[in-house]
Amino acid sequence: MIPNESRRERIAELLASAPERDLVDLADACLADGAELAVLTAPEVGSVAAQVKEPIAHDHFFLGDVLACRAEVSLDGARGWAMRLGDNRTATLAAAVCDAEVQARRPQTQRVLELCARIEDARRQADADEWARLAPTIVQFEELT
Repeated sequence: MIPNESRRERIAELLASAPERDLVDLADACLADGAELAVLTAPEVGSVAAQVKEPIAHDHFFLGDVLACRAEVSLDGARGWAMRLGDNRTATLAAAVCDAEVQARRPQTQRVLELCARIEDARRQADADEWARLAPTIVQFEELT
């Protein structure tokens, strides 16, 4: 089964925030079987416009330009792509290799998906921790009758 686009976007999003060491180790494992790797777009740093949505009126506006790095590879004929905030070329290239691994459903696909799941769990826990810290500051109003 070919991953659908929303799943692919989610994987790219999670790989974009993965720690460099985890990505490099996993990309090395993806390449360890002698897979043919071609770098289609070498990691390049540039800026992208960051758009945000205002939380009350839900208006979109441009926050400004942010530094980002992107790369694209072909791994045994499957294309992989990555973009990460900042200028870390190594992590970006490794993330592109991991994306290609998943697209081709190669042997390390499950490990890439497990890394994504760990990142997702860490995000969920960080959100829960933040809400736990904020909960004591919530003001509850009583209804006047």
